[in-house]
Amino acid sequence: MSAARAETAPAKVNLTLHVIGRRVGGYHEIESLVVFADIGDTITFAPAPNKALQNLNLPDLNLQALNLQGLNLEVRGSTAAASGTIEDNLVIKAARALAERVEGLKCGHFVLSKRLPVAAGVGGGSSDAAAALRLLAHANRIPLDDSRLYEAARVVGADVPVCLVPRARVMRGIGEVLSPPLDVPRLPAVLVNPGVAVPTRDVFAKLAAAPLAAPPLTAPRHAGGAPMAVPVGIPTDRSGYLSHVLGGSNDLEAPAISLQPVIAEVLGALRKLAGCRLSRMSGSGATCFGLFDSQRAAKAAAAELRKHHGGWWVRATTLG
Repeated sequence: MSAARAETAPAKVNLTLHVIGRRVGGYHEIESLVVFADIGDTITFAPAPNKALQNLNLPDLNLQALNLQGLNLEVRGSTAAASGTIEDNLVIKAARALAERVEGLKCGHFVLSKRLPVAAGVGGGSSDAAAALRLLAHANRIPLDDSRLYEAARVVGADVPVCLVPRARVMRGIGEVLSPPLDVPRLPAVLVNPGVAVPTRDVFAKLAAAPLAAPPLTAPRHAGGAPMAVPVGIPTDRSGYLSHVLGGSNDLEAPAISLQPVIAEVLGALRKLAGCRLSRMSGSGATCFGLFDSQRAAKAAAAELRKHHGGWWVRATTLG
């Protein structure tokens, strides 16, 4: 058996999210400044089959396993129970999507350690799928800018392409049009999820965005085949970058709050914390973030939140 290899699947955070309009067919075009946290799930991959995996002992309710034509996945961790069935896991879907595009793709055994909340607006499942694609690319000597990886990512989910190489970018279209990586300052932050699910489709339905007046964006290609957008003028100095973020918004925040009012409570709790520069929802919710001037302030804020809201998922982190 080849040596196992591990990848972090970092939390994705939408610092800003503007909905441009609704495409024919119901999909929505957006423009979003996406960054990644220094916390996330972990996924390990062993490319060679292991017959011992056929009869796994499952003593832990937070561990699931399924053998699918040589492709295996175990899910463990604090949020594994909420992650759904193995068959529906985006790691499995990503592997199958890539196998459809790469003849003779070497698969194997994945172990996913879930720490991020599920269906929470931080791209946990999407980042897991992207990490699985990176692992499969390494095992099969596929360059990360191979267009087949992006095609597989796109069919798995709208947030998977931006997670494939987890660096700050502007995401456009329905997630398939990406800017080059942005060299932005790292921001101390606190992530908070109140433990409620907010289905993305319900949030967009509440938004009732107007139909697009112009044809949808298409994804131009660079030499390696990955979809790229024209670079955007986001300041890279700390002061200018913060001003850009503070001046933005998340158009999905209000409709999400109408579905789950506790999101407003989270935003208000963050806003009241010492040193909080901004509180905003990420993605379609329900996870919210607060930005702070220092890691010490962020850690103190997280401790304060845990003291008064023991049922919330709270993590101090750095976004970049």
